[in-house]
Amino acid sequence: MADVKPVKAGWFNVFRPWTLHGAVVPVLIGGAAAYHDGEFCWWIFLMVLVCGCLLQSAANILNTYGDFVKGTDTVENETRSPELVTGTLSPEKVLWAGLACLGIVALCGLVFIWYIGWGILAFGIVGLAGAGLYTVGASYKYHGLGQIGVFVLMGILMPLGTYYVMSGDLSWEVLLMSLPNAFTITAVLSGNETRDYHEDKKAHVGTLSSHMSYENSMRLYLFENTVGFVILALLIVTEVLPWMCALAFITLYDLYILYANSRLAPSDPGNSRLLVPMAFRLNWHFGVLLVIGYLIAYYIF
Repeated sequence: MADVKPVKAGWFNVFRPWTLHGAVVPVLIGGAAAYHDGEFCWWIFLMVLVCGCLLQSAANILNTYGDFVKGTDTVENETRSPELVTGTLSPEKVLWAGLACLGIVALCGLVFIWYIGWGILAFGIVGLAGAGLYTVGASYKYHGLGQIGVFVLMGILMPLGTYYVMSGDLSWEVLLMSLPNAFTITAVLSGNETRDYHEDKKAHVGTLSSHMSYENSMRLYLFENTVGFVILALLIVTEVLPWMCALAFITLYDLYILYANSRLAPSDPGNSRLLVPMAFRLNWHFGVLLVIGYLIAYYIF
């Protein structure tokens, strides 16, 4: 990937803080529903938000470690995660940083158990396993399960877990409201896999996208970025969600730009590099506007 703009090696790149909205939006969805139902606790919400960001950080850090250990990241393709292949950081320090993030979440989990009961333990175990085993241990990324993992863990279970830790209950409304965001956050990983498609094929990395043609990988990317709008429209028409949630349709402009970029990505490395940040932008804008619309509907109108 010599034609891809390299990043600056260091802890900032290992943590990838610009990806954290992938954890913030699901927590906002669960928190907004809890607020509407009168089950909201600010300090618990903030703890859940921090834990969500720590889980995302752990996944980012351990992904760097796991890809290096398995030989996926090499000097020849060091543009994305150069820390270990260039010796800027040691594998041991990166591994322990990721484990430290998981450890802090586990300690916070004890507070959640005290606050709401043992039921939250199931969410905690699944969340820790999902973040920790992405490319380490079970390494489900290499078995084509990365996108499925993101959809279920971040898209569905994180909003439900947020709602549960504040209410002690589950909510069909939270489940349904989380579906559009679940697809848009999964599209970010789909963009990552499509961007790295040819490199992953050479390295025999078994991502979901690598099991299909490049063209179908791009179609999956576009589908995941688009279908959330269809689901949201159905939820509004059927009155599952208030009509003000249609505020999220403003991001159709982001989708238009994303589509235009995707047409150039197969032949232009610069446009290919934008597959991920454009999906990130769509996910962030869509999720925040969805939550804002939901809260406006109940507290202004």
